[in-house]
Amino acid sequence: MNSTTTSPAPAAPAAERLHVDHGVTKRLGRWTSASQFDVRVRSGVLVLDLRSPEITGDVELCLDLHRSTVKLLLPEGDQVDHWGLGWSGRGRVKDDQRPAEPGGRRVRLSGRAENSEVRVHRGGMAALSAMFSRAYVQDLRQARKSGSYPTVDDPTRAAR
Repeated sequence: MNSTTTSPAPAAPAAERLHVDHGVTKRLGRWTSASQFDVRVRSGVLVLDLRSPEITGDVELCLDLHRSTVKLLLPEGDQVDHWGLGWSGRGRVKDDQRPAEPGGRRVRLSGRAENSEVRVHRGGMAALSAMFSRAYVQDLRQARKSGSYPTVDDPTRAAR
């Protein structure tokens, strides 16, 4: 018999796990390169910056929300698909800046949301949301000390 050796299939990258319980958590700038996220928020707020160039391909978020808010900071052309997100009680996806033409990444939301909402900010609104944070002030101070540029407001900018 002729035996062939096959290399094992590359393991799927583990999903980035985020848990917020009665608090506020912000992940801004170039904080990850993962494209899959498991998110659990209970009576809290989570801000996810998904504008980093290290995040390639479509993005999947598996949400478990209870009386919470998740704010997604996205580049201009990204599409948000929330067909797989189950709702109970009040809540909705607030996406007022939907792209006019398809062409960017697809951000898929799945899981469940109970009395919660998902807010989507793109482009300039995403930059402003990132700028009104302590992380941006710390990034400005660090950039000034090192002679580089800040990246929290625009993760696509080279730090120099």
